[in-house]
Amino acid sequence: MFIKDAIILAGGFGTRLQDVVSDVPKAMAPINEIPFLEYQLTFLSYWGIRNVVLSVGYKKEMIMDYFGSYFKDLKISYAIEDEPLGTGGAIKKSLQFVTARNALVLNGDTYFRVSFDKLLMIYQIKKSKIMLILKEMQNVERYGTVTIDYNGKVTGFSEKGSLKGKGFINGGVYYINKAFFESFDFPEKFSFEKDFLEKYFINYNFHGMVCNQYFLDIGIPGDFKKAQDDFTEFEH
Repeated sequence: MFIKDAIILAGGFGTRLQDVVSDVPKAMAPINEIPFLEYQLTFLSYWGIRNVVLSVGYKKEMIMDYFGSYFKDLKISYAIEDEPLGTGGAIKKSLQFVTARNALVLNGDTYFRVSFDKLLMIYQIKKSKIMLILKEMQNVERYGTVTIDYNGKVTGFSEKGSLKGKGFINGGVYYINKAFFESFDFPEKFSFEKDFLEKYFINYNFHGMVCNQYFLDIGIPGDFKKAQDDFTEFEH
């Protein structure tokens, strides 16, 4: 078995990047003159994913004109937000274009070199409804944190800035059971993190997989600049 479908949330404004990048969607922020989204798509292609849904909104034409319907061996569909729907609303709309039972979901401003083979294996063993990919950080102060038990089951979430020191952060990569997610009666606009993960983790099997591979959030100006050096070794 392999992961066939992925969703990338690429509708962000890039508010925090306005000082260094302006007038482009956050996912199109240039890393060494190459759109950040191109690095994400190349990584998905490497892992054999074939169908990608791009959730787009702000300046969507820039993304749609650049990538079109195909990139490398990826077929690309577009879930268009006429107004911001929140992360949950964007995922809900994007799932209409997913035909597989499960879908990978990625934030459009994070690059995380996750082993999707390992993700799929753990997902099947745990019989999870939702898998969150976690990154261990030495200092979690600028992030929200996630706690898991000995079996990897999610046991709690903490607000950004509420904790210091070592901990696990949400890496912005998820593996979702489509039928399970669509069984909830969500409004059109909602937050995947606040209104879904943090609300239902107690009642259902949500698991976290810790990944120690490269992680970067380009939504922060300092890390956006860091990416210019780091990404020279990544294919595009």
